[in-house]
Amino acid sequence: MRLSIPTPTTSAVEIGPLTIHFYALCIIAGVALAIWLGNRRFTRSHEGLEGVVADVAIVAIPSGVIGGRVYHVLTSPELYFGRDAHVLDALKIWNGGLGIWGAISLGTIGAYLSYKRIGRDRELPPFSVFAGALAPGVALAQVIGRWGNWFNGELFGKPLDAPWALSIPVGLRPMGYKEFETFHPTFLYESIWCIAIAVILIYLTPRFSGGAIFSLYVAGYSAGRFFIEGLRIDQAHSLGALRLNQYVSLLLTLAGVLAFTRFSRSKR
Repeated sequence: MRLSIPTPTTSAVEIGPLTIHFYALCIIAGVALAIWLGNRRFTRSHEGLEGVVADVAIVAIPSGVIGGRVYHVLTSPELYFGRDAHVLDALKIWNGGLGIWGAISLGTIGAYLSYKRIGRDRELPPFSVFAGALAPGVALAQVIGRWGNWFNGELFGKPLDAPWALSIPVGLRPMGYKEFETFHPTFLYESIWCIAIAVILIYLTPRFSGGAIFSLYVAGYSAGRFFIEGLRIDQAHSLGALRLNQYVSLLLTLAGVLAFTRFSRSKR
């Protein structure tokens, strides 16, 4: 039998009346890691501010989930509002479908507003410092979150014949690819890329300001996502030769680079 990465045969487990989805568990585990690492990095250089990361997370995490889902629904409306579609499926986030751009955007806004609210009663450093402390943890949260796609057997890439290819059951293969058995494991590519980003950000933290670190995270992730997105074969809106998310990746890569050049002039 050809060597390949198997797709899990189940994506959930039932315990009594409860159904626990592995996709949701991956998201929760990633969030927990981001909070732990972010708190450790933030309080290491700012003593006496323990608990700030957790307090901000109370607002930022729901905001990120809502933003990610809204982005996914808006960029794939035919899945929820088209013919034979069910509108209520838009609420079933355990089936997958969280757009990272929406999650980061609304999550950052929620974090900023919560951070400013806490700053009314406590003396806090600039928000850019806080964002830089959280950036590596956010990247590692994406590492774990992407494995939720593996459990769901979704968002894989083009057909691939290699030892690291992902074996996809015929029922999960999109139209036009039923005859292929193995595909690019884009979830794995993105996980490895995010690990590299987190390591680089941690290494560069002593050299750059928090704003520069967060900008580098945005630019680095977006650049990698551009190429990984180009491998995917799931249904998506396209313009010319590129998918919608690739255009967004290009814009955010440019924005991240410009922001990095600005913040890198600031003292750490």
